[in-house]
Amino acid sequence: MIHMSSFHGPVRLDGPIAGMVVAPYPWPSRTLALAIAFIAAGTLFAAAFGFGVIYSLRRTTSSLTLAALAGTAGLQAILESLRALISYAYPIHGWRLIGIWVLSALFAVLLLSYVMSRFWPQARRPVLTLALVGMVATWLLPGFDTKTVAALMVGLGFSVITAGVGVYRRAPAARATLAYLVVFMAVGALFPAWLVDLSYFLFAAGLILPLLMAEVVRLGRDDQGREDALTQAAARPHCLTVASSRGVERVRLADIVAVVGADDYVELRLADGRRLLHSARLDRLEAELPGPFLRVHRSVIANMDYARGFERDGSQGRLLMHESIPLPISRKRLSAVRDALEETDLFKSTDPVRPD
Repeated sequence: MIHMSSFHGPVRLDGPIAGMVVAPYPWPSRTLALAIAFIAAGTLFAAAFGFGVIYSLRRTTSSLTLAALAGTAGLQAILESLRALISYAYPIHGWRLIGIWVLSALFAVLLLSYVMSRFWPQARRPVLTLALVGMVATWLLPGFDTKTVAALMVGLGFSVITAGVGVYRRAPAARATLAYLVVFMAVGALFPAWLVDLSYFLFAAGLILPLLMAEVVRLGRDDQGREDALTQAAARPHCLTVASSRGVERVRLADIVAVVGADDYVELRLADGRRLLHSARLDRLEAELPGPFLRVHRSVIANMDYARGFERDGSQGRLLMHESIPLPISRKRLSAVRDALEETDLFKSTDPVRPD
């Protein structure tokens, strides 16, 4: 029995090629597909760069996820096209196939993570865990094309379910997202060979580019809204002009119990129990809010006029509030919180402290 080169790679292939080198496909048969794949790859890398810039400006989880999503699909487009460009020893072919499967699974995980954050964030951890188990299980399937398509389909299937939940909840853009993912999944089911070689990259680019354009437009509107809000707020130093998708509302600073970071927005928790989304960054608000407001956690600013003490929770702590649920305190901010409480003599007071 003769062991060909495929038996000496990272995986044992059922149908080894009788030779030591994988040669490129004939150019006439692959030119169009190769050109499309490289255009899609370039588009995806450009989108990855764009979302990377947005992340550097806003530090939003969604932009980081989309940057990774676009970069992963672009890398896979290059790896899929590698055989059409160069010759390489057959054992390398095994590593290439493993890389394609890993990138497909990573794309599926990132896609599901993004869709979950948009339409069903409460179930993100269990659904992602279940999807990861399903993707790992695709390794047991025969054939690497089958493994790759199956990994993508698992992620798409869970993403379709999540978008369906968004439609049920009437979340913005949920219908369009669901329709696109259903078409994406249908093409993969009906034409799996097309999905692996070409259509996957086109669908990925078609999904990510509109999101990038929408994000750029939204950033422009947000910046204009912030400028208008700051101009109005300058005339009312005791109020915060809240700019959100619902319009503009003035909120007294004394009525704000806490400010909690929510991606590229913040959530204002008010003394009357209301919660308002405000189009602003937590870092900027920290610099603008007056003395009673203290950063107690990387994602929380607390109005210390509503604080009544704190309790330890392991190496961290919890700030106890009169008008709201306890707030987390990071370990490095415990001493600052303790000092602030001592200054207001809250350790000795048992009556609720309310702002004027």
